[in-house]
Amino acid sequence: MAFSDVLRRPTGFRQVLASSFLFAGMAITVGSALLFQYVGGYIPCALCLEERIPYYVGVPIALAAFVAAAGRASAPLTRGLIFLIGLIMLVSLGLAVYHAGVEWHFWAGPAGCSQVGGGGLGTGDLLADIDAVKPPSCDAAAGRFLGLSFAGWNAVTSALFAAVALRSAFAKADRFA
Repeated sequence: MAFSDVLRRPTGFRQVLASSFLFAGMAITVGSALLFQYVGGYIPCALCLEERIPYYVGVPIALAAFVAAAGRASAPLTRGLIFLIGLIMLVSLGLAVYHAGVEWHFWAGPAGCSQVGGGGLGTGDLLADIDAVKPPSCDAAAGRFLGLSFAGWNAVTSALFAAVALRSAFAKADRFA
């Protein structure tokens, strides 16, 4: 069966459920990263910031996919949007695996990512204080939970989101599971 034939299959509850899960899950994931940064005080490294880009792109696409699926838009549009989310999450998975590998010292990170965090706000000269704050090194995990860093957990969630999206994009509409 050709890819274009798969895109023309009718859509149904499976695509509505998958697109709503993807929208909510991706928004919660990137929202959590922002909370860790702005509420928790974790300063992201350059690779952390790059890992957020697929989510910034994917969340609005997931919302569009949900609207298309729930509104019974054309099947090629709905399936195409969900497939695009799957591709975006595969890119996210690649970025996360690369970053986790840098943290575990499996390979070297980018040259501009070796600065060590430092500086503080409180010397009385705000502009100088801001200039003194450097992002943390990409090869030092800010913390680990159950043995995985933020990059490691991003790899897990990206793989999950990619699997859900790609399965839903190619699945028949008349079955659930």
